[in-house]
Formats: sequence, C-alpha cells, structure tokens
Amino acid sequence: MSVPDQVLREYAPTGELRVALNHGNRILVGRDPSGAATGISVDLARTLADRLNLPLRFVEYERAVDVSSSSQEDVWDVCFLAVDPKRAETIDFTEPYIRIEGNYLAAPTCPAKTSQELVDSGLKVGSIVGTAYSLTLERLPGSENIVYYHDIFALLEALDAGEVTAIAGIGPVMAREAEKRPGSHVLTPPFMEIRQAMAVPRGRPSAAAHLRNFLGEAARSGLVGDILERHGVARDCALLPDQALR
Repeated sequence: MSVPDQVLREYAPTGELRVALNHGNRILVGRDPSGAATGISVDLARTLADRLNLPLRFVEYERAVDVSSSSQEDVWDVCFLAVDPKRAETIDFTEPYIRIEGNYLAAPTCPAKTSQELVDSGLKVGSIVGTAYSLTLERLPGSENIVYYHDIFALLEALDAGEVTAIAGIGPVMAREAEKRPGSHVLTPPFMEIRQAMAVPRGRPSAAAHLRNFLGEAARSGLVGDILERHGVARDCALLPDQALR
C-alpha cells in the first residue's frame, strides 16, 4: 500500500529516514564485530524504512538523554525510547512494544536484601542521568539518595569504587554485570517496568499516526516477537497494543 506524500514529508523532511539509536540501551542496540549497529531497534528501523520506501540513516547516540534532548533540533526523525511524561512534552510516542524490568544491582557490601530495604536504608544509589529509570526514580521515595553519572561506564566504576552501594539500571544488564562481580546481586522486586516505544518529534501528526499503526501491526502479526527472539530477548516481553494500555 502506498504511503501518502504528506506522511512521507513528515517522516523524512530531508528525503531520508534519520533514525536515532541509543547505544546506552544494550538490550535494544549493539554493535557487530565491524562496529556497525545491530539489534532490535535496527531491525525495526529497517522494516519501517522498507515499508516507507525511504533511504535509511542511523544517527547514533550513547545516552538516552542525548536522544530526547535533541528532539526539536531536526537531527533525527524516528527514535526508540522508553515512554516518560517528561519526554512526551517534545516527543510523540507510539504505544509501547516491549517491557523491560528496571532493577537495582547491589554491591557485596550492601546490607539490603530487597529493593524496598535499599530505599528505606537511605544508602546512595547510582543512576545514569536522563534515562527512563532515572526519570522514574526522581518521582519516587528515596530520590534524595540518587547519585547521577554520565554513562554506564562511570556508573559501574562508581559501584566498584564504593562511591555508591547500589546502582539502578535495565534488569538483564544488571544481571550480566552481577555475574562479573562476585558477591553482588540484583535486588527484587524490580523498581519499575520500563516500556519501550518508537516515536517522532512532536509536530508531525501524520507520521505519528502512521508509526502507531505500523508498530501495532508489527506487534499483532508476531513480527516484534520474532525480532526479540532473534536477539535473545524472550518473546513474552513483547507487548500487544491492548496490553500496552494496562
């Protein structure tokens, strides 16, 4: 089915589809041995560009905050970010298509056995500035104990150096880092469910509507689940449009 010219103009005002990738989310984006971007976001972006019959160019970032803060600078057309009310002021999100847990990784010296015990303890917890989980933690009890770091490398260094007693992050990533640090452990329950979506900058209503339909169809057809499995993520992490509203 052909895509109306108005939709294409909103998607790609420069004539190519510029897709922002956040390498800070290791579940969605990675790099192959040559350094080229790979992952769930990459596969979905290529599918969208094929449907639109548009050339595709990736605009690569290392942090989610750099994607969201540049949303009104006309440097990208589509992005992959977790839904958050603050981001939604300048970004038009689809319904979420994947859920990822947010967990604390506790150092071996951390006395807390659960997430709530950590919050109640008043101990310092590290987090990456501008991430969906940081934005959420800012609104929750214990926010005064959060120490912010530039990226995950600085965050892990702070944990290892004892600057903080625990760190917040994407659950599967925290689990992998725990395996590298004897005595450390991931606290339960998760402090949030991170719901990832696709999005366009606000002010592109036709493109936003098309993107919502595209992703909804991709979820219902099983395409999203197939892409998740291809990259080692459980199929049941995929969300159908009606589930995303719950």
